[in-house]
Amino acid sequence: MPKRQTLSRMLAAFAAAFVAVFVFAVTGYAQTESLLIGPGDMVQVDVIDTPELQQQVRVSDSGNVSLAYLGEVKIAGLTPAAAGELIEKGLVEKSVMLHPHVVVRIQEYATQDVSVVGQVRTPGTYTITTAVPVLKIISLAGGLTDMADRHITIKRHQGSPAVVPYYLANNADEAISDSVLVYPGDIVVVQRAPIAYILGDVARPGGFAMTTNDSHLTLLQAMAMAGSANKTAVTSKVRLIRKTPEGTNETQVNLKQIEKGKDPDLVLQANDVLYVPFSWAKNVAMSTASIAASTSGAAIYVAR
Repeated sequence: MPKRQTLSRMLAAFAAAFVAVFVFAVTGYAQTESLLIGPGDMVQVDVIDTPELQQQVRVSDSGNVSLAYLGEVKIAGLTPAAAGELIEKGLVEKSVMLHPHVVVRIQEYATQDVSVVGQVRTPGTYTITTAVPVLKIISLAGGLTDMADRHITIKRHQGSPAVVPYYLANNADEAISDSVLVYPGDIVVVQRAPIAYILGDVARPGGFAMTTNDSHLTLLQAMAMAGSANKTAVTSKVRLIRKTPEGTNETQVNLKQIEKGKDPDLVLQANDVLYVPFSWAKNVAMSTASIAASTSGAAIYVAR
């Protein structure tokens, strides 16, 4: 074999090996991702040390790709790593190579949009060409509104699990370290934060969104946000109205004892109604149904 041809083959092999190492260093995570290859995706197939087998092909509607020496191979529904293993097996079975090492990467997704709905400042559809952190998607949508629940839901376009939860903590380290990836075709849903109501003889009656870092709101926290009870209030006969699967329950709460530390503070739940009576007579006259109905016209405030 001429020296020039030998040198050319050596350089080609070295280049292929270099590309493989670079791909692993930069995009190695893709080999362990849960996103599946789908019809219409453009995939890059690299066979290490064999640059002549390198191909960039689009997945057909039937889920197949047409590869040199192998023909039609069905890779839709597989991860890139699994697709690489399938192609390796085919190369061995067809006696093309003895010990092939195949790297498959998704170069372009058929669906390149991600939808962001709910409590963000600019909900809509945003174009992405690869997987990106959910924090970036929220940023593209203008960030969360004041009424946003920090429990975010990601509906996968494909793959498993179909729904991925993410909690956006106020702590930057936690928010970044726990961040998950959003893929083209996914839907990001930001719900409205749950609300608890403080009504009756308080300085600022209304509904209070649970947008604190831990999404919890205690009775004393809510009372502080409501400006505390007025001097005319009967704080020993406060009524806590809570909806349960079995129906509406009402519990009498001694706010005075809780404020003194003699009774434990209570953690409020979504749609709880805390009614602080103006007087004993009015407390008796107000029915549970009428108190619950008054929440429809209540002003909403944000808990921080």
